[in-house]
Amino acid sequence: MTALQQLDTNLKGKDLLTLAHIEKHEILALLEKAMILKEKTLKKQFDQPLKGKILGMIFDKSSTRTRVSFEVGMIQLGGSTLYLNGNDLQLGRGESLSDTAQVLSQYLDGIMIRTFSHKSVEELAQHADIPVINGLTDLYHPCQALADLMTIYEKKGKLEGLKLAYIGDGNNVAHSLMIACTKVGLDISLACPNGYYPDSQIISLCESFAAKSGAKLVITESPSEAVAEADVIYTDVWTSMGQEGENEKRMKDFQDFQVNAELLTAANDDYLFMHCLPAHRGEEVAADIIDGQHSVIFEQAGNRLHAQKALLVKILKD
Repeated sequence: MTALQQLDTNLKGKDLLTLAHIEKHEILALLEKAMILKEKTLKKQFDQPLKGKILGMIFDKSSTRTRVSFEVGMIQLGGSTLYLNGNDLQLGRGESLSDTAQVLSQYLDGIMIRTFSHKSVEELAQHADIPVINGLTDLYHPCQALADLMTIYEKKGKLEGLKLAYIGDGNNVAHSLMIACTKVGLDISLACPNGYYPDSQIISLCESFAAKSGAKLVITESPSEAVAEADVIYTDVWTSMGQEGENEKRMKDFQDFQVNAELLTAANDDYLFMHCLPAHRGEEVAADIIDGQHSVIFEQAGNRLHAQKALLVKILKD
């Protein structure tokens, strides 16, 4: 905690569409706030800084952690939420995002959206007069990455000087991890099969962040190279929502990218295992690893609540 003290943010009224648009000190301040709120939550001490605030939550993708953590978080902060299924809104009948954003701005204090196209979230934010939070798109998952950094800091006591190895698809989770790590100075190595690398523009962006923070960014097709001397091992499902038609091909293309005991002999002895969940045991990760002594997946999932509470307070508090 000490290393994160005396930091401040200027996020009031701002959108959070990706961590690329906020500064390192703002990320660290969010982590500091999250840990303070977590300590109070564990003691059942609930302040109500968001009393009277309403967060609209638009879901085009099914959700467990995102919906429950945002809803519980707003309740604990004294506010409330309004669940909005994308199919139930007039968006499903052709109303424009621009009109929807301007109408919702008349009723709500903020919007969290979990959807497919990142461009849709950008358009919503462009026309809304209230803050918009990206709960997940096909390109980014910033709230997950905040919780991931929080978990690593809690367990390791630092971020800089550590190495995270990500094994699997260069997807939205990988993109946000790359941004988060290179912003704060945490080395990251990604092992992805040929054809499943992260987006090239995001790689270039993260290279610029790494040059500033001193982080090392490595992308390889070799899982053993990626996990060598890693402090954190991270993976995700091989087939994400919306990719079900590719499942058979992906199972073949990723067969050498399972996180298992043999692979992890190259990692540091005190490594952490992380997964954003849901997980498919026996596919991207062996059951004895995800359920083993190094796994912190449920604390990681729990930290979604605290990281998002910190974000909500910083963005919505008067």
